[in-house]
Amino acid sequence: MTRTFNPDSYGKLLAEYQPKIITTEEENEQAIKLALTLEHRPKRTPEEDILLELLLTLIEKFEQIHYPIPKGTPHSMLIHLMDAGDVTTEALAEVIGSLEVALQIVNGDCTISKTQAEALADYFHVDASLFT
Repeated sequence: MTRTFNPDSYGKLLAEYQPKIITTEEENEQAIKLALTLEHRPKRTPEEDILLELLLTLIEKFEQIHYPIPKGTPHSMLIHLMDAGDVTTEALAEVIGSLEVALQIVNGDCTISKTQAEALADYFHVDASLFT
């Protein structure tokens, strides 16, 4: 049996909860609370699913503006990937071609060249733009 969307039911939900653009921390907390309630509700209706999606979009927009995630530097991305993959500087030297250069890159004493970025991207299976 396919559940169908009921505009009248959705209208009642909108009237009850009155979702809007979130501009304050308090409004964000209220939206999060409602979203969590809806998310954990067993047998959500299609209308509740749409309201949940709307709330998540509003919350995400607020948090992107007020809590931006800083973009990592090529050096920080390399260090992160090395830590995550338990990659040693010696192993990196095999990718770069020189232990001395690998040490300089890891220590932040020199930047990553385009050729090195491509080699690192192949090694870590990521896009080379992370290192440029």
